[in-house]
Amino acid sequence: MGDMKITIDKNSGFCFGVVHAIETVEKTLQNQGHLYCLGDIVHNDEEVSRLKKMGMEIINIERMKTLYNQTVLIRAHGEPPATYRLAKKNNISIIDATCPVVLNLQKKSAEVIC
Repeated sequence: MGDMKITIDKNSGFCFGVVHAIETVEKTLQNQGHLYCLGDIVHNDEEVSRLKKMGMEIINIERMKTLYNQTVLIRAHGEPPATYRLAKKNNISIIDATCPVVLNLQKKSAEVIC
């Protein structure tokens, strides 16, 4: 194969939406010590592991259906309206870390559909 050189761009890393979500998790964990996160906050095992050690617990929608009177973070990827309805029904406080770019796309999609 020969010598291979890998160069990582100095601007590589998480997008600003994911950075914001991670910062939100960190601040919440500092105050509360535990936080449910609906789905992986980021596709990076090391970062997920770090946040789990701080007290973040990743759940899926089926697990969320069994929660009541808890706090759940919506990751940067966002969630459909049904998730917010479930949260209201189960008295779940939502920390919405949906990326503004994703929110904008969701709004535009809803306008086209309706």
